[in-house]
Amino acid sequence: MGVLNVTPDSFSDGGRYLDADAAVRHALRLVEEGAAIVDVGGESTRPGAPPVDEDEELRRVIPVIERLRGRADVVISVDTSKPAVMRAAHRAGAGLINDVRALQEPGALPAAAATKCAVCLMHMQGEPRTMQQSPHYHDVVAEVGEFLTARAAAARSAGIPAERIAIDPGFGFGKTLQHNLTLLRGLPQLAAQAPLVAGLSRKSMAGTLTGRPQGERLYGSVALAVIAVLNGARIVRAHDVAATRDALAVAAAVQGDS
Repeated sequence: MGVLNVTPDSFSDGGRYLDADAAVRHALRLVEEGAAIVDVGGESTRPGAPPVDEDEELRRVIPVIERLRGRADVVISVDTSKPAVMRAAHRAGAGLINDVRALQEPGALPAAAATKCAVCLMHMQGEPRTMQQSPHYHDVVAEVGEFLTARAAAARSAGIPAERIAIDPGFGFGKTLQHNLTLLRGLPQLAAQAPLVAGLSRKSMAGTLTGRPQGERLYGSVALAVIAVLNGARIVRAHDVAATRDALAVAAAVQGDS
């Protein structure tokens, strides 16, 4: 899953692809590098990020999805929690809804079900503006797993078939470094529930573990992606698609999956 942020304030590439033409060019580059999914997001969910209103989010993402549709053999994902954006993105060509709030916003469950899109349900403790202030768990793997089980059940009850549901433990979303590492070790337990998405690319844990600043986290991010897949992740969300794909191809060959 290649990351395409059409925002001015995302933590890694905010502002670089705010223009629709630049965004589409980058999306096509991600596909050339091997992305099977392009995840288009119009609202930053980095720690401390302010909310974006519905009209602005629509203005950012819909032209990009419309222009990308038909230009590449790729699944277009919309990274949103807003029902109106889900519906409009589906009409524009999106086939996957990637929701950091796991369809908990009012109206999100019926909106997602009505689109017939696949969904990715993510765990987040708190809200982006406050989630990293003092995250706390008694057992992070068990608590994240219980939440994702409940949200997947809610999605099925709303009419979303199980085969269209993926889950994401939400690395860095209301988690300390130790929580993230524990989750990474516990991924096999979570992967038994549903297809698992792992988003570790360029996040602060890679910087903390390597001592590298933002912009120099490629190698740490690739290592985390490989570990996630070896522990059961089925989809990896990445900014650096070519490098991540190459590393995962090697890992798959060693596992005998090539």
